[in-house]
Amino acid sequence: MTTSLKLISHKLCPYVQRAVIALKEKGVPFERIDIDLADKPDWFLKLSPLGKVPVLVVTTDEGEVALFESNVICEYIEETQGGAQLHPADPLKRAEHRAWMEFGSAILGDLWGLETTTDPATFESKRQALAAKFARVEGALGAGPYFAGDKFSLVDAVFAPIFRYFDVFDELTELGVFKDLPKVQAWRAELAKHPSVRTAVGADYPQLLRAFLVRHDAHLLKLAA
Repeated sequence: MTTSLKLISHKLCPYVQRAVIALKEKGVPFERIDIDLADKPDWFLKLSPLGKVPVLVVTTDEGEVALFESNVICEYIEETQGGAQLHPADPLKRAEHRAWMEFGSAILGDLWGLETTTDPATFESKRQALAAKFARVEGALGAGPYFAGDKFSLVDAVFAPIFRYFDVFDELTELGVFKDLPKVQAWRAELAKHPSVRTAVGADYPQLLRAFLVRHDAHLLKLAA
C-alpha cells in the first residue's frame, strides 16, 4: 500500500514543530502546507475538528485520513515509519516518555501566558511557574546529551520547540528560567544544534515571533525597552 503524507502547519506553532522533527528524524518525505490561523481556510476547518494545527493528512490507496493532535501524529509516525526509533522499546520507559511529553505541553501552556500577557503580575507568575517546571525537568535528566542519554527521542522533539522560544526571549531580557539548571542548559544547547530541530522552522521564525509579541502588546517587550 502506498502512503503519502501532507502536514498542515503554521510557521510559529511549537506543536507543528514536534511533527516536523519526528518526520525529519525518520527521513520520511512529506508535503508541508502553512496556513494563517487568523484566517483559517474552509478546507482546513473541514479537516480539523478543533481548528488547530498540526493536521497530518495520510493518503493511502483506500482514501484520505486526517490525524489531529501533535502527540497522536508523532505516535503514528513512530509506529508506521522506519528509520530511527524515537520511543524506548521498554513499555514502562515508553510510558514515562509519554508522560514527559505531556509535561512539555503543560510548559507550553505557561509559555503562552508569558508571551501574550500585558499584565506584569501575570507575567511574573508564569515566569515562576516555568522556572519551577524546568527545575523538575532538571531532576529527570541524566548524563545527556539528550533526554534519555545518547538517543534522540520524541521527548527531545517536544522540548526543542520550547527552548526555541527562549532564543528570541533571551535577546529581549534575562528571564532567569534556567538559572542553576546546568543539565537543562546543556540539553537546550545540544538540541539547538540538532539538524532536524534547526530545520523545523524557517529562517524568518525570530522575526515572526517578535511580530507576534508586538501584536499582543506583550509585557515581555516592555522589559526589553
